[in-house]
Amino acid sequence: MHSRLSTRRALMYVVIAAIAWGTGGPTGALLTQHAGLTPTATSFWRLATAALWLALARRLSGRGAARPHFTATPLRHLVGGAGLALCQLGYFIAIPRVGVGIATVIALGAAPVLITLATRERFTKSILVALVGLTLLTFTTGQANLTGIAAALASATGYSATTILNRHTPDPLTTAFIGFVTGAAFLLPFAALPTTPAGWLLIAYFGLIPTALAYTLFYTGLRALRASTASVVALLEPVVATAIGAALFQEHLSTMSLVGGVLLLLAVTTQARR
Repeated sequence: MHSRLSTRRALMYVVIAAIAWGTGGPTGALLTQHAGLTPTATSFWRLATAALWLALARRLSGRGAARPHFTATPLRHLVGGAGLALCQLGYFIAIPRVGVGIATVIALGAAPVLITLATRERFTKSILVALVGLTLLTFTTGQANLTGIAAALASATGYSATTILNRHTPDPLTTAFIGFVTGAAFLLPFAALPTTPAGWLLIAYFGLIPTALAYTLFYTGLRALRASTASVVALLEPVVATAIGAALFQEHLSTMSLVGGVLLLLAVTTQARR
């Protein structure tokens, strides 16, 4: 658990996490369509189910009680869990007000900037290229709504906070578990039961792959990577989500979107090679 992690392996973990995150959007859309869940209820089940999966993983791996980890730094875990909840809620509040494209650009695009500023790391050309690529990939006319913009910025802030707080954590699995439990507690008022058996299967997948696995790998990668680098590499998420939308949901990809995707891949590759 405390062995040295190579940069190459850390990058691989973050790439896998981003790919797993990319399947989360389509899964959330299916839950809305086939399980009668609101986006906020979906957010609750995402974190709550992930906590159950990681509780099982911790038991199988022979880890002790999580309480000592929490009591050692309770404020960090509380803020980290609140960041996870804020990331979910802010994004889903923003979508109906400003559109998916603008919500994605602000929520994901602002994170590398906020993280770079907070950690006093150097801005690179890769970050700027990634922001341009993300904007083109999710280009939409949208609409100017201050509440929606503020919610998307709140989502970026929550994601940035949990990324910064969980750098170099000695036990990523336990850190993720405590974060999910705390985040689910914040979202408990929005809980609602899915209306179909298929909904439970989707929730099980949502909690396992795009959440429990993805965040554990991401936190593990943060042990050997700069937070700004990890946040740029994680921008593979919208590329994967867009590709799934085109392949499985017959969503149209414009030339501008394709150019944005190429720029994003270029930025991720350049940042990783640094």
